[in-house]
Amino acid sequence: MSTMGPQGLMHAYLDMLAAERGAAANTLAAYRRDLDDYLAHLAGKRIDPGAVEPAGIRAYLAELEARGLKSTSAARRLSCVRGFHRFLYAEGLVEGDPTAPVSGPKRGRGLPKVLSVAEVDRLLGVAKEAVAKAPNPAEAARAGRMHCLIELLYATGLRVSELVALPRAAGSTKERFLVVKGKGGRERLVPLTEVARSAMAAHLATLTAPGPWLFPADSETGHLTRQAFARDLKAVAAAAGLRTDKISPHVLRHAFASHLLQNGADLRVVQELLGHADISTTQIYTHVLDERLKQMVRDLHPLAGA
Repeated sequence: MSTMGPQGLMHAYLDMLAAERGAAANTLAAYRRDLDDYLAHLAGKRIDPGAVEPAGIRAYLAELEARGLKSTSAARRLSCVRGFHRFLYAEGLVEGDPTAPVSGPKRGRGLPKVLSVAEVDRLLGVAKEAVAKAPNPAEAARAGRMHCLIELLYATGLRVSELVALPRAAGSTKERFLVVKGKGGRERLVPLTEVARSAMAAHLATLTAPGPWLFPADSETGHLTRQAFARDLKAVAAAAGLRTDKISPHVLRHAFASHLLQNGADLRVVQELLGHADISTTQIYTHVLDERLKQMVRDLHPLAGA
């Protein structure tokens, strides 16, 4: 049995995720929040993490449900807690894994919110128009940055964390692709459209101060934050007459994937472009494939019109 306290056990787990699995800072922060909540629950019950029984795990899930947490969020929380206890058991820090017999909350597989091609066109049109209508160079540069971000996101399907942290060298690449480092430090090639390259070149021309980032900002990291981009994206959506609750950077990533599949792309190609390690993650888009296959049968089968 470990002599470390609950916080020590949590830090040991997070250190392992960072060192051995290459977990990103955002992932580690999310795990820390989930585990802080779980450990606070145990502290309230005066239960040590090494002495938790399966009934205690189920009690925690019941508490999450009582708090009104969605089943998807509760399932994610359980996944984090399960990983924590498996780590403790594998390292010999505790004598058993109390999560092993616990099943997760039932959850439906929700379909991602997706914009139509026309809606994306409208969004891009408004973003581009804002550059031309800007009253001064500073506003034009800000609008140009936003136009570049939207063009790049829809053209590449990058994760928002990958997009805002692109190096400045990406904006002047002569290649027709970007090399992106995604989750777990895995690198992948992402093709670039001419439109995206042009938007990057125009944005790059407005950057006067030297620096390492394509989208510099006065922030802790030195580049634009995900939150600031998401906020500004909603402003563009409102100007385009789109529902702001329907728009987020992740929704544009979904649009990239869905529109590729609608136009005949292979699911495994889309998996590679999105940087999904497992095809099962990409399979949330199978509803798009199902509809395309139905359309093909209706249009191409010799007996379809009989």
